[in-house]
Amino acid sequence: MIGMSKKTVLATQGAAGEVTNSQAQQPVEKRESIWKDVLDGIVSNKAALVSAIFILLLALIAIVTKLVPGILPYDPYEQNLAESVQGPSAAHWFGTDIQGRDIFSRVLVGTQITLVVGLAAVAISLTVGVLLGAIAGYKGGKWDTVIMRIMDMMLAIPSILLAIAIMAALGQGIEKAVVAIGLVAIPEYARIVRSEILAIKENDYVAAARVIGDSNFAIVFRHVLPNALPSIIVRATLGISSAILDCAALGFLGLGVQPPDAEWGDMLGRGRNELFRAPWLMIFPGLAITLTVLAFNLLGDGIRDGLDPKSRKR
Repeated sequence: MIGMSKKTVLATQGAAGEVTNSQAQQPVEKRESIWKDVLDGIVSNKAALVSAIFILLLALIAIVTKLVPGILPYDPYEQNLAESVQGPSAAHWFGTDIQGRDIFSRVLVGTQITLVVGLAAVAISLTVGVLLGAIAGYKGGKWDTVIMRIMDMMLAIPSILLAIAIMAALGQGIEKAVVAIGLVAIPEYARIVRSEILAIKENDYVAAARVIGDSNFAIVFRHVLPNALPSIIVRATLGISSAILDCAALGFLGLGVQPPDAEWGDMLGRGRNELFRAPWLMIFPGLAITLTVLAFNLLGDGIRDGLDPKSRKR
């Protein structure tokens, strides 16, 4: 099993009386790396592979436009009212917005905020959710009751409404949006980790780890959580797409980024009043959101297949 030390394996085998002393001294066979399973799942799934390439391209665009802003065809923040609301053309591939800014350049720059928000929000929810889920699942009793009832109350409120409420308390801004999006996703990770730990902690190697004197901290982080890692990885991948959607929704409502920063949801919100006169103001940012969310979802499916033993046997 993942996370089992050789010492723990030997203790488990000795307790069960299934091997002799000479057999117990033999090296324990190690499972292949979980990351190899992830890679195999992506490579064997064409949709996941294409999605991974697309996401890497987005990451490359975000890095290059951040480090070398002059590579963009136009300054994404420079206003030119003389070219206001012009349709797609050879000069402006995606057209221009109400302020005459090039939408193609703004969509490219928007990848920076979108990916950062998605990754940062998932990092917050993943860290806190895994910690709370591990405590609830391993300790049980009052700890489990209190933590999970709080999680249930958070889940009873639609995530976007809870995020809006948090934003109302914290104020506007992309940093506050990251915190809000990260907080509302905590219950999902906590419930997943708790359910995994409830099953894993009953295994013999966990009992053996207790017998040899491992602390609760060591048991959880060396033996229990590593075996719950597949579910956590899949949920985190899918969680990035949810975070991107929440970020776009907050931007659409004017609660996310503030002018003049470029963010896809904010671009949608500012173009909604011109939908029939200038549909390109919403079409291209909307396509960017759709394709990015779809890519992360398909990537998550590929990773799930790679980490599923039944899928690997097919």
